[in-house]
Amino acid sequence: MQNHYPLWKNLLILIVLAISVVYSLPNIYGSDPSVQVAPTLKGKLDQPQADLIKTTLSNAGLEIKEFEFSKDQILIRFNNTDTQLKAADILRDKMGDNISVALNLASSTPKWLRAVGANPMYLGLDLRGGVHFLLEVDMAAAIKQAEERYNLDVRALLRNEKIRYDSVAKDEGAIKITLKDVKDKQKTFEVLDRDFHNLDVKESVANPNEILVKISEKEKLDLKKNAVDQNITTLHNRVNEIGVAEPVIQKQGDSRIVVQLPGIQDTSRAKEILGKTATLEYRLVDVEHDVQKAVAGEIPVGSRLYHEVNGNPVLLDRHVIVTGAEIVDAAYVPDQDGRPAVSITLNGLGAKKMGSMTQKNIGKPMAVVFIEYKSENKVIDGKKVHHREKVEKVISIATIRDSFSKRFQTTGLDSPEEARNLSLLLRAGALAAPVEIVEERTVGPSLGQANIDAGMRSFEIGFGAVVLLIAVYYKLSGVIANVALTFNVFIVIAILSLLQATLTLPGIAGIILTVGMSVDANVLIFERIKEEIKNGNPIQTSIFVGYDKAFATILDSHFTNLVVAVVLFAFGTGSVKGFAVTLIIGILSSMFTAITVTRMISNWVNGGRKLEKLSI
Repeated sequence: MQNHYPLWKNLLILIVLAISVVYSLPNIYGSDPSVQVAPTLKGKLDQPQADLIKTTLSNAGLEIKEFEFSKDQILIRFNNTDTQLKAADILRDKMGDNISVALNLASSTPKWLRAVGANPMYLGLDLRGGVHFLLEVDMAAAIKQAEERYNLDVRALLRNEKIRYDSVAKDEGAIKITLKDVKDKQKTFEVLDRDFHNLDVKESVANPNEILVKISEKEKLDLKKNAVDQNITTLHNRVNEIGVAEPVIQKQGDSRIVVQLPGIQDTSRAKEILGKTATLEYRLVDVEHDVQKAVAGEIPVGSRLYHEVNGNPVLLDRHVIVTGAEIVDAAYVPDQDGRPAVSITLNGLGAKKMGSMTQKNIGKPMAVVFIEYKSENKVIDGKKVHHREKVEKVISIATIRDSFSKRFQTTGLDSPEEARNLSLLLRAGALAAPVEIVEERTVGPSLGQANIDAGMRSFEIGFGAVVLLIAVYYKLSGVIANVALTFNVFIVIAILSLLQATLTLPGIAGIILTVGMSVDANVLIFERIKEEIKNGNPIQTSIFVGYDKAFATILDSHFTNLVVAVVLFAFGTGSVKGFAVTLIIGILSSMFTAITVTRMISNWVNGGRKLEKLSI
């Protein structure tokens, strides 16, 4: 039978359509004004804190719609924005510095949909409002910093190996080593190859006593990639201080970072946070004195009182072993027993100091202190004063098991997740390379809502006009095409929702364009069927041939559009890339619905019986 699908194909198409409808449904539900509570540094919220938050809000007479608690965050839903704002103010006053309180719009998707992983798309800044920054990472500075580190490391290595030299200095992108004795050249090559395998070492043509050391091209690529990755981690940590729900911080191209802060309107405050400086210090823990006496005010000479992230007091030696400036790399690596640990790599100077200190203090605990400088504007005596505060917190304490210097592991961590967080924090204590804000824009919430209204109105008018035109011109066949067109929209929205994509105004434009392309494919099919009927072919044969011969033309036109969309995605940035993603999904979806879904429905309506006339 020509116009008939087997049962399995019909079922497969129906299952795809049913799944699409289910996973697109969350987008029709609204959002609840909510407050999101989360820890600013490593650690988790516990049940007593959750109970305290709930009790505090209840005692304030605030009605809570829903209270959701997980190991990572607390989400409190309210019935209106007034209650939301009051709750946020109360919690910011009540909770300590380790907790961030952020305003949020939480989806009110029913639990049965959330249970199957159905969630709505995120809204971009142009629809929700907020601040957008495009940051340029100074890659030349990242390479220059690395050259300076290697310059110090090479000098320290030569001294340790008793290799005499006249000078070790940077020279036009290279480190030039001038040896006192040419006989030491072979030994110099050996020790450099042993300790710095990522450097290119070669003899100088101009002087037999000179050796030129350059950072390899592969190492430069790694340095640039790490500079961007570490800056992204740093920015994530800093954005947490602002209290932003669902921030977007992602890499764009090779050297740029996009920072989007939904709901934030104060660009000066955002700039201030993104530009903060931070560093790290390693200190020995003072185990000889009573920390409680120190808390009471009796701090021993040679020690300082600090607090851990959880608030516990701890006494540390005043002498700093090494700082974050001397950390070259940090990574999560399980130790030989499979326990979570963080591998640290220091530069030459840091390695020398760490080696000397640990050799004398085996068995004693050592702490990592995270230091940052927070800036804020305060009103004092009626005047606005810019206040800069130094904040110091102990983020890790581990016991020194053996003497170490350049490379070592920090153990005693509770979980692999904690170890990964610590390694990221160590790498991101300060920006790995300078950044410059090259683009900045602010979208107000009212403008965001206006964009949503305008986008939806455009979609409704465009979709309605197309549906009406197709139904009038192609009659019953047009109605079939409109059913497939509706499912096409469901499929696009479902895929975007499953990908947890961020919907922007250009994204809405992409969905509207998809509607036109989907109908275009049906027009090609229907016109081909009409031609076959005019040529005197039977109606069933005309339907079969129409779908069969129109396929090549549809494939050709859609493939051309797909190539353009892929090029836009590959070379575009920001909203252009978002438009391209929607367009790619729409092109593939429209081919499926225009060719497969319409044919299935046509088979049900027209297949299996003799037709004298086709409503087309």
